[in-house]
Amino acid sequence: MTNESKAARHAENDAHLETLTAGEAIQKLKEIYSAAVKALQSDLQAYLSDRTKPSKTAREAGRYCYPRLIVVWKGVDVDEDDEAPLTHRHPVVNRAFARFSRPGTYSSSITRPDLFGDSVEEQLELLQKDYNATISVGVSDQEIPYPYVLDGAGLDLNSVSAFDLARHFPTTELALIGNEVADGMDLLDPSGHRPLALFDGLRTDFSLARLKHYTGTPAEHIQSYILMTNYHRYVDVFVTYALEQLKKPDSPYTALSCCGGIVITKDTPNPLELIANSPWRKFQMPSYHLLSADRQGISLVNIGVGPSNAKNITDHLAVMRPHVWLMIGHCGGLRPSQSIGDYVLAHAYLRDDHVMDNVLPREIPIPPIAEVQQALQQAAVNITGQDGDALKKRLRTGTVVTTDDRNWELRYSSSALLFSQSRAVAIDMESATLAAQGYRFRVPYGTLLCVSDKPLHGELKLPGQANHFYERAIAEHIDIGFETINLLRKAGERLHSRKLRAFDEPPFR
Repeated sequence: MTNESKAARHAENDAHLETLTAGEAIQKLKEIYSAAVKALQSDLQAYLSDRTKPSKTAREAGRYCYPRLIVVWKGVDVDEDDEAPLTHRHPVVNRAFARFSRPGTYSSSITRPDLFGDSVEEQLELLQKDYNATISVGVSDQEIPYPYVLDGAGLDLNSVSAFDLARHFPTTELALIGNEVADGMDLLDPSGHRPLALFDGLRTDFSLARLKHYTGTPAEHIQSYILMTNYHRYVDVFVTYALEQLKKPDSPYTALSCCGGIVITKDTPNPLELIANSPWRKFQMPSYHLLSADRQGISLVNIGVGPSNAKNITDHLAVMRPHVWLMIGHCGGLRPSQSIGDYVLAHAYLRDDHVMDNVLPREIPIPPIAEVQQALQQAAVNITGQDGDALKKRLRTGTVVTTDDRNWELRYSSSALLFSQSRAVAIDMESATLAAQGYRFRVPYGTLLCVSDKPLHGELKLPGQANHFYERAIAEHIDIGFETINLLRKAGERLHSRKLRAFDEPPFR
C-alpha cells in the first residue's frame, strides 16, 4: 500500500471514529486486537487444512491489522489581547510522560493491550485531564505478522514452509521495524500524525518474541524493576532471596518465574532442585522474575559479558517500558586506593564500547539520574550499616569505562592517557552501554559495581582469590540492589526524569 493510499484510508477511517474515554479506548483496543488475532489464526488453520487462501479483499480491509490509538490535542485557546500568550500555550505539567510537545494528532498501532493496557489507560487519563485531549480507536494499516500469533493456537506447521506461508499471510518485514521514533528520525506518518509512543505494534511484537528467545521466560513476566548482572553467581543469591520473599505471609510477591518456563510458588516442593535442573543453559541471557501485582516486582537478567549483549537485551527490554534498569555486576578497579570487594557508584561513563557509535554519538553526554543515584547511595548505607567516611572507604563515585576489548590490559600503554584524563575509577564491559541505551530509550538507569580485581596494581582475578571474593561480596552487593528498588518504588513518577525527554517527544513514555 502506497503512502498516498495509506493517508486516504486513514482519513476515511478517522472521519467515522467516535470519541472515547480512556477505559472505553482500552476495551476497543482489546476487541480489535483480539478479532485480528483470531481471524489470522482461523485463516492459518484453514490454509493448513485444505490450502484455502485468505481473501485479499478482507486483508485490504484490515482483517489482520493491529488496532490504532489516536489522541488529538488542539492546543490552548489564547485571547488575542493577552499580553503574554506564550505563557499559556501549554498546561503546567511537571512529569516526564503523558504530556504533549505541541498541538496535533498523535497515533500509534498497539499490540498486546492485555499486557500494556493498564499503562496506556493511566497515561490517556492524564492526557484527558490535563490537556482535554480527545481519544479514538480505529484499525491501523500494519498487519500482525503470523509468527506472533502461533503460541497457543494449536497449529501444525510441519506440512508447509515458512516461505509458502509468507506468500499468503503477513510476516515479519525488517524494513518496517526500527527505532526511528526513539532516535528522532521519523516524526510524521503519511497522514501527518505524530507518533504517540516510542514503539509501534510491529516493533513491540518483534522484541516480545526476542525476549522469550533470549531469556527463556515469557515476556509478560518481565517486571518493571530490572537488575542486570554479568556473573551467574548473582542468580543463586537472587533465587534464594526470591524464595524467602515468597514464604513471608505478607509478601507482595506471588511467584518466581524461572528460565525454562518454570514457575515457583510458596507451595512448590523442592524449588531449589527444580530450578537447578531447569534448562537455563539453553538460553543466552537466562532470566528470573519475582512476580508481583501490576508488574511491580523484580527481574534479574544475566546478560553475560560484553557490550554487544548489553545492547542486544536492552533493545528488547525497552519495549516493556520498565521503571528502571540497574547494572549490578563486577568491574576492574583502576585506583590504588581501592580494595577487592569495594563498590563503585557510576556518576559518569566513558564509552569505549563502540556498539552504539552509529546511533548515539560518543560525544553525547549520558547524564546520571539523580533519583537513581540517591537511591543507590542510600541503599548502600542501609545494607552495609556504614555512612560518611566509613562508607567512603568502600564506595567510590566517579567515571566507569566500558570497553569492548576483554583483553584491554594488553594494550594498556595506549589506554593509560585516556583513563587518566577521564579520571576513571573502574572498567567493565557493559555499564556505559546499558546507561546509553537507557538514555536513548528513556528508561531510568544506574550502575553499582563491585571491584573483583585490580589489574593495574597486580591484583589479578585468579581462581582462589575469585572464590573468596564471591563468597564475601555477592550477597551484600545484590542486597543493595534489592534495597535500591524498594526505595525507587517510593519515588513514583518522579523516577522518570524529564532530562531523558527529547525536544519533540511522543506523549507516552
